[in-house]
Amino acid sequence: MSGSQHGYVMPLSRTIKQPPRLILFDLDHTLLAADTNSLWLGFLADHGYLDKERINREQQRWYADYVNGCLDFAAYMRFQLQPLCGIPQQALMTLRELFSEKKLAPHIAPGAIDLVRAHHDQGHICAVVTATHHFLAEPVAKLVNIKHLIASEAQLVNGSFTGYPGKMLCFGEGKIIAVEQWLERAGVESNLLDGASFYSDSSNDLPLLERVANPVAVDPDERLKTIAMQRDWPMISLRHKPEITLD
Repeated sequence: MSGSQHGYVMPLSRTIKQPPRLILFDLDHTLLAADTNSLWLGFLADHGYLDKERINREQQRWYADYVNGCLDFAAYMRFQLQPLCGIPQQALMTLRELFSEKKLAPHIAPGAIDLVRAHHDQGHICAVVTATHHFLAEPVAKLVNIKHLIASEAQLVNGSFTGYPGKMLCFGEGKIIAVEQWLERAGVESNLLDGASFYSDSSNDLPLLERVANPVAVDPDERLKTIAMQRDWPMISLRHKPEITLD
């Protein structure tokens, strides 16, 4: 059996009469004070699965394209997913568990867990929406206690990664489509997105930041910082543990 990875959506409750606020979080350089895929590729290289010098060189080239706003995301996804093809599924799961403990947990932004908890305490629906593919994004979402994950799909055949992305690329404008489709599958009106908040560090997320009612720039890149200042968007840092005050 072949197809894309469809198990990345946790259903929302269908019994909510008055929908609470929807709070969306970017992952890399927002909840995580690092890039998930860079950490993962370095981890695989340290364990002898990849050539570290070559991978670092290629990753730096892709990241430069990302920062400059010219990333070919479909091609980058193939680069991300290729290493998963040569490792048996059970070994991958064991590696991911160790990766989460040794690499991801130490890089959770210090203020992230308190911010997520503050939104949960107010009854908000919290979701991670990330370009990172589900296999790598899932442990980060668990570490910050967010059960709803909207992520790029990875194609699977007979339970194994093919090295190719699935149909949904959750990047740029694709993040809006992914969130809308997620809400539709959950049986929730898409206008929940109208009043949502979105926390992100990246100018690549401008489509979704402009779509929601409450955009928040988190440790923003230079372009997003400039835009946030021009538009009077809130700017916060999660790189330390701030006192959390929500409206």
